[in-house]
Amino acid sequence: MSVFTQHVCQIIARIPRGNVATYGQVAALAGRPRAARGVGFILRSGAADGLPCHRVLFADGALCQGDVFGSPAIQRDLLEQEGVLFLPDGRVDLARCRWQPEKSG
Repeated sequence: MSVFTQHVCQIIARIPRGNVATYGQVAALAGRPRAARGVGFILRSGAADGLPCHRVLFADGALCQGDVFGSPAIQRDLLEQEGVLFLPDGRVDLARCRWQPEKSG
């Protein structure tokens, strides 16, 4: 497992219930701010299995597409169970639910 993969997994493990992070945010926190796609690859590869990957979203708050979690409805259900708030258009309200690691540790 690469150092970047290890950092990504450590960061995802820290995202608290009820909060979300974007792929780009995770990449930046892992020291590679232009590697958002790399974060997605790590999640798809299974390296982060068992971690709260459902808390990682696109930059605009959109949920993952396709069958990543079985369907976007499953990801939404997992997030709603944690109290994550959604906008009327179906995106997560990042202004209210984005993880602020400098505030939460």
